[in-house]
Amino acid sequence: MMALSSAFRERLEHMEHSRNQRLMLLLAEKELQAHKSQVLESKLARIGSMERSCLFLDQKIASQNFRISALKSEIENLDAKYDSSSRKLKAVKSEIEELEEVEKERDKFYELKISEMNEFRENVKRFLTETRTRVQELRNSVNELKSTFMELPGNNGYMSSVDTIFFG
Repeated sequence: MMALSSAFRERLEHMEHSRNQRLMLLLAEKELQAHKSQVLESKLARIGSMERSCLFLDQKIASQNFRISALKSEIENLDAKYDSSSRKLKAVKSEIEELEEVEKERDKFYELKISEMNEFRENVKRFLTETRTRVQELRNSVNELKSTFMELPGNNGYMSSVDTIFFG
């Protein structure tokens, strides 16, 4: 029985040793699984953090895209206003050029009319001077004729009737 008991004990020890090894392996496997779970939880936490960062960046990108669209719209609006203002400026410049031409023509016209008026004044002055001179010459001639007629012998009072006719 001893032999049986020694073989049994050996077998029992071997089983115990085998069980201990399996327990150690199970414990190591459990620790490995726990470590893997921690690594997995850490990775899941990082993935969640990255997803939140991506979501935040997506929102930021959407906000920036909206801002870009608003700025593009504002630029287009400003371009349209610039084009409109540019057309108006060209029209005003054209109108100014036309008005300057009209002003030049008016100035030439006024210069011509002033020259004509000055010439007319000179002609009037000359005519007035010539007429006064001619009137004076005619008066002198009348006075000479009157004097000559008075000196004639026997004018028989005709002078008073001549005075009435000419000098009224």
